[in-house]
Amino acid sequence: MKRILLSCGVALACVAGPAWSFTLIKSDEAKLPPASGVLATRGISRGPAVKVVSPDLSGPLTSPFNLKLAFEARGGAKIDTAAVKVTYLKSTPVDLLPRVKNGLSEQGLVLEGAETPPGEHAIQISVQDSEGRVTNTVLQLTVTK
Repeated sequence: MKRILLSCGVALACVAGPAWSFTLIKSDEAKLPPASGVLATRGISRGPAVKVVSPDLSGPLTSPFNLKLAFEARGGAKIDTAAVKVTYLKSTPVDLLPRVKNGLSEQGLVLEGAETPPGEHAIQISVQDSEGRVTNTVLQLTVTK
């Protein structure tokens, strides 16, 4: 009887939130001063598209959250996963790639249970295709607990 109750408890926990979580941004990193200057992005580009599939970034998020980005190469090119960069934009930029590498593929980035401290977080995603064309996208995350 205990086995059945334990497996039910696990199933209920999975329904209530992400099956697992990981630290995307550490609290000491969030306390670093923001990056200075203005990030300039180009207009029309033949570089790959980066689309936010989830979550809805129009309002605040609660941590942990699931993040799903879709990468779309153009003109028969392929996404070069070895050239993808994920950077937390602070006065001293923080390389987040080692933390998210398991969720990276040519199709995009899938992160389940990403934990961040409350606050405003700017994360730059840099994607390059097999033709050497690069697209930089900045995600502005507002996280509340």
